[in-house]
Amino acid sequence: MKLKRVVVTGLGAITPLGNTAPTTWDALVNGKSGAGPITAFDTTLFKTKFACEVKNFDPTNYLDRKEIRKLDKYAQLGLVAAGEAIRDAGLDSENINKNRVGVIFSSGIGGLNTMEQEIEYYCKHPEMGPKFNPFFIPKLIADIAAGHISINYGFRGPNFGTVSACASSTTGAICAFDHIRMGKADAIVTGGSESSLTQAGVGGFNSMNALSTRNDSPQTASRPFSASRDGFVMGEGAVSLIFEELEHALARNAKIYAEIIGGGSSADAYHLTASHPEGLGAIIVMENALKDADIRPEDIDYINVHGTSTPVGDTSEVKAILKVFSDHTYKMNVSSTKSMTGHMLGAAGAMEAMACALAVQNGIIPPTINHEEGDNDPDIDYRINFTFNKAQRRDIKIALSNTFGFGGHNACIVVKKFEGHN
Repeated sequence: MKLKRVVVTGLGAITPLGNTAPTTWDALVNGKSGAGPITAFDTTLFKTKFACEVKNFDPTNYLDRKEIRKLDKYAQLGLVAAGEAIRDAGLDSENINKNRVGVIFSSGIGGLNTMEQEIEYYCKHPEMGPKFNPFFIPKLIADIAAGHISINYGFRGPNFGTVSACASSTTGAICAFDHIRMGKADAIVTGGSESSLTQAGVGGFNSMNALSTRNDSPQTASRPFSASRDGFVMGEGAVSLIFEELEHALARNAKIYAEIIGGGSSADAYHLTASHPEGLGAIIVMENALKDADIRPEDIDYINVHGTSTPVGDTSEVKAILKVFSDHTYKMNVSSTKSMTGHMLGAAGAMEAMACALAVQNGIIPPTINHEEGDNDPDIDYRINFTFNKAQRRDIKIALSNTFGFGGHNACIVVKKFEGHN
């Protein structure tokens, strides 16, 4: 069977950097940080008091009040981002065969806000017995954003969410890519959403010593590949991409941002939360993605790295890149957009896939911000072009996006500049 070509025809985003895809991209290119003091709850007793929150989000500006009551914040954000992407792609047209349009939309954690609120209420009112909101479970589960998007737009194609921690939305995007190239759908709304900036979320990551505690300077706290990095910065938000079969997109004269040409998955099989110190799983997943795309290492111009700003994770990823790309490593650009967005957990892969699509379309590498002169880790090879502090213009033919999750889940997707039909 001849595999079909898959292109990106729509983008939507609500992130710590902006409440649309264009505003988010503009902030990325200009090296802006989305970090600031946490406003969602009182952080007095918490080690970490800052995060990358979505700003000025009022769900009533986007959704019906009755609908809002059925949705955890993560699903609200997911619906907003998906709606923007659907309109951007023109998939809201009645001429679309909705039986052939699917939704594969992911979250690593799901409705943590709802879980925390319901359990807290129950513990404060034991005399009322086991009385829970009837929407408790439907608001909580990690697949429900995909369900709501499908229901809202009447898309009856493949419909599910994928869960692989911080690799969730990349895993989902690969599933979407596979469904379309195998002829199982004409288009799929993919992406991811996360909103875990709660007392349980921040407290849980604090207990693992995973988060930065640079409370005196939140905007400079996410500093991938710098010696002074001390953990990741939590982020929230949602990003959606419309994947579409090329002929289907051309037939309706859709605009095309980029082409998806491959994806790969692997496992570290090493530790619950720590990456393999030599990057073994990362090596395997990048090699798998390159093989699936039928390209060579030297064909890659840009890697949007996982780059969370953790001491072990950044070092192991650099080792893996050097192993896979050898001398070509020094000819590529590398950057971590998490230095600006923070770590959006299950939505991170979608955020970074969007960054790659816009990078190849516009010929601009978003920077890795917050690196200071002399702040060098002896275990990091600084001959690599980490695109520190300032965006760089470059003709980018092919980009790779890396995402690695707790549990040793690894996923990479390969994004190519769209150069026409052949």
